[in-house]
Formats: sequence, C-alpha cells, structure tokens
Amino acid sequence: MIHFWDDLGVGRGDLTAAQWAVLEPLLPVGKKPGRPAKWTKRQLIDGIRWRIRTGAPWRDVPARYGEWETVYGLFRRWQRDGTWARILKELQARADAKGLITWEVSVDSTVTRAHQHAAGARKRGICR
Repeated sequence: MIHFWDDLGVGRGDLTAAQWAVLEPLLPVGKKPGRPAKWTKRQLIDGIRWRIRTGAPWRDVPARYGEWETVYGLFRRWQRDGTWARILKELQARADAKGLITWEVSVDSTVTRAHQHAAGARKRGICR
C-alpha cells in the first residue's frame, strides 16, 4: 500500500512544524568544524522516533531519515551524554507549568507477593 506521504518524503509520525519549533531550541548546537552534515537533525530525530515507535531493528530505519548508522549514532551519543534526559526534563517542566500533567502515583498491592520465608515458613535444618 502506498500513502501520499511516501511521495513527499514525509512519514506519518514525523514531527510537525509546530513540534519542531518547540524542540529545535532544546537541541545541542554542533561545535565541530568541518564539512556540512549530510542529514538534518530533524531527519535524524524523525528516524529515531520512527524506530522507537515501530520497534523495528535499527537497520530497518527508512532511508529518508538517513543512514541507519547515523541515526543510531545520534541516538546513542545523546543517550550517553544525557541530552535525551535533559530534553525530557525541560519538556515536562513546560507542560507541568501549563497544567498539562497530572502527577499521580497508583500502587496496586494485590500483585505484590512475598517470598515464602518472609511469610514465616520454616527453614530447613531448624527444628523446634
């Protein structure tokens, strides 16, 4: 099945212009001189999002997002240096300030089971 976005080179789950406008200022700025990047950060991030959303292997990332090694490399580099955590923290703080997040914790203890020894079972070798 061919979709209209396949012709445009845009995936169904890609970032919208509004989403990119919020995300772009939070991204690290490249400091390395040299030749210009072959793929834009937006393409690479859309590739990462595609892979996370589908659960497919990295090698199956569509070519429109860049070479899979490049997509994975950016994901891994930002994972190691804490960039993803920093972006998430900032986006959550903004959403919380706007009242868009309800912070609730629910613990269902009906599925919590104790080991038999914690329940007072007799241990081997001990006679009373």
